[in-house]
Amino acid sequence: MSILENWKVQAKKLKRETLTLYFAYRHPEVPWYAKVLCACIVAYAFSPIDLIPDFIPVLGYLDDLLIVPFGVWLSFKMIPEAVLTECRKQAEVAMEKPTNWIAAAAIVLFWLVLVAFGVRIFLEHLLKHKGK
Repeated sequence: MSILENWKVQAKKLKRETLTLYFAYRHPEVPWYAKVLCACIVAYAFSPIDLIPDFIPVLGYLDDLLIVPFGVWLSFKMIPEAVLTECRKQAEVAMEKPTNWIAAAAIVLFWLVLVAFGVRIFLEHLLKHKGK
């Protein structure tokens, strides 16, 4: 297996494990302190905001490569094994579901409208100042 293929496998595994934490957070048998940690790790993993911005060479991705896997590992230590097995099954099922193309299209449409609106304002501003 090439390095790139290995990274893809590991990234998919991390995504599945993060999704497992999401289901564990919602499970009634998970202790409150584990739920707090699960919520923090899931929010951090899916948040576009990082402790160290990604554009900083090496360090930008280092926080993602250390914080999320460590948080997943620590969370798994706090969750009962039976619950963890159940949540992993839920995560597997959720990852096999097809993408919701209607939601994706709505998000893309929203961004296109937002960009078009921004371009229109920019052009109006440009024409207004060009006439002076």
